[in-house]
Parts: sequence; C-alpha cells; structure tokens
Amino acid sequence: MLVTLCGCSSKEEEANTTRTYEDKIKIGISFDSFVIERWQRDRDVFVSTAQDLGAEVNVQNANGDTEEQINQIQYFIDKKVDVIVLIATDSEAFSKILKQAKDAGITIIAYDRLVRNAAVDLYISFDNEEVGRLMGETLVKGVPEGGNIVTIFGSPSDHNVTLVEKGFTEAMEGKEYNIIYTTYAPNWLAEEAFNAINCALTINPKIDGVLCGNDDLASQAVKALSENRLAGKVVITGQDADLAACQRIVEGTQTMTVYKPVDKLAKAAAQYAVMLAKGKNISVTTTINDGTNEVPYVKLEPIAVTKDNIYDVIIKGGFQKEEEVYLNVPNPTEDLE
Repeated sequence: MLVTLCGCSSKEEEANTTRTYEDKIKIGISFDSFVIERWQRDRDVFVSTAQDLGAEVNVQNANGDTEEQINQIQYFIDKKVDVIVLIATDSEAFSKILKQAKDAGITIIAYDRLVRNAAVDLYISFDNEEVGRLMGETLVKGVPEGGNIVTIFGSPSDHNVTLVEKGFTEAMEGKEYNIIYTTYAPNWLAEEAFNAINCALTINPKIDGVLCGNDDLASQAVKALSENRLAGKVVITGQDADLAACQRIVEGTQTMTVYKPVDKLAKAAAQYAVMLAKGKNISVTTTINDGTNEVPYVKLEPIAVTKDNIYDVIIKGGFQKEEEVYLNVPNPTEDLE
C-alpha cells in the first residue's frame, strides 16, 4: 500500500483537540448484512478504532436490501454526519444518493466494495483481482489439465465479483480445463452453491475442482459433495478464512481460502475516515476507475491459505484460535514443537 499522508498545521491540530462532545466526528457506516462471518469482525475493529480516535460511529445493517441501504444513507445525510462508510449491497445503485451526500459536504468511503459512478472520496479494499488469481492458481495446481471445473461466483451486483472473475480468468489463460458449469449467487446466498453442485453433477458426474467465491458458498458446495461421497476428492477454493472453512481445510474437505486481513482493513478505514473528517489531505498513489471517475484506491494484499500455512498465517496471526481450528482433528504442528 503506497500512501502518503499530509498532516494538519499546528492550528488545525489545536482545533481538532478542542472539539466538544457535541462536535465529535460523526461517522455513519452501513453494512450490506452480517450474514457473512467476517463483517462482524470488520464492524468491531472499525468502531473501536474510530472511538479510540475520538469519533462516534452509527452502525446500520441493510440486511441485503438495497432500498433499505439507500434509506440509511439518507438518514446519515439528515443526521449531518461527517463521513459515510458504505459496504454496498449493489455497486450500481448508489450514485444518486451519494451525490446528495457529497453535495451536503459529507465524505464518502467505499469499504471493501467499489461503488460505481459515484466519485467516492476513497475506496479501500483488497486486491480482488489477486483474490481471483490465487483461486485460479490453486485449481491449476490441484486439478490435472483436462479436468472438470465448476465456478460459483458471488453476487453479480457486487463489483468485487467482476474483479475476482477477471483474476481467475487470467490465471486460467493457456490452460486446458473444462468449465462444465458456471453460476452466480445473488446476495451471496450460500444455498446457490449447493444447487450448483447438484446441477453440475447432472451434467457430468466427475467434478475435479470448484471455485467458490467465498467460504459461505464453499460450505454448501462441500455439503453437496458430501452427499455424493465426493468431499475431500475435489479441489475447493473459498475466501474470508471463516472458522468453519479453516476447520474444513485442516480436515481435508476444502483446499484453500483467501485470507484478507480484515483487522488491518477496518483499522485503516477508520483512520482514513477520521483524517478526512478533520480535513487532512491524503495522497493515494493508486486509483481505480468507477465507470466515470478515477477514485483513490488503498489496496491491501490477500494471502492464499492452505493446510500447509494455516498455522503460521491464521493461528499465529491471531485470526482464529488453534483449539477451534483443530477442533475435530489433531494439530500436526504439535509434533514439531
């Protein structure tokens, strides 16, 4: 992440330190939903970091409803918050309401998911094309050429899915594989993956690899494979390093997950929100096109996690607890300590 920060003058710093309680920086953050395990962690780290920096945070949950999220943004505008942080339900649906927010002098941060045609002040996320490449590379490594692959991407309204698919396509270029079934999961509904596997099996009873857009989808893909006595025999990818996915990896029914250090993402987003609210200038060297505008882009790197490095990355890194990951199988690293 290449970022240069330009600090306030001493007078600005003095002004910032003399804010009254009523003048506290106010941040409104609207989440798509909390169905995906990681979002609760993002929320907790973001809120605690922002509060430590003297801001107050109003958290809203849209429960996957785009109209509800638009209403929440209007609520933030009416409350005259300083910053709106948005985890968008739909990358295409918010340009009009966000223009209203910007016209009201509110800073907009697109968190994890890009909002298209909205000219947000900052987009902070992971390299989602790299997420797709890591998934593709896992399939290339584990599936012999000529093998049959099923791809189950996430919500088509999530721009990250477009980027993941692009990265996956790049990783598969020049390789000879049969993509026997491709689908998307509207609103990231995990049941779509269960249906996809069963549909794919009616097309071809031999599945060698499955790309799952996240670990929630992978859970249902593995369930369907288990019912067909194929779990552990198929290369499965995921994303988010959910606890259940980490358990499946050490048990051998999921091959990899893409770990995105969400603590680092949420902490950085809170710090940027407070800096922008204080009027500090930030210079971000990377941009991304939102369809009509070049948006400043703070990009963090994801990590592919497999059985080989899960202990070092996930457990030693403090993301999941050892006793919970190895709940159902012995930890092979214990013999090495």
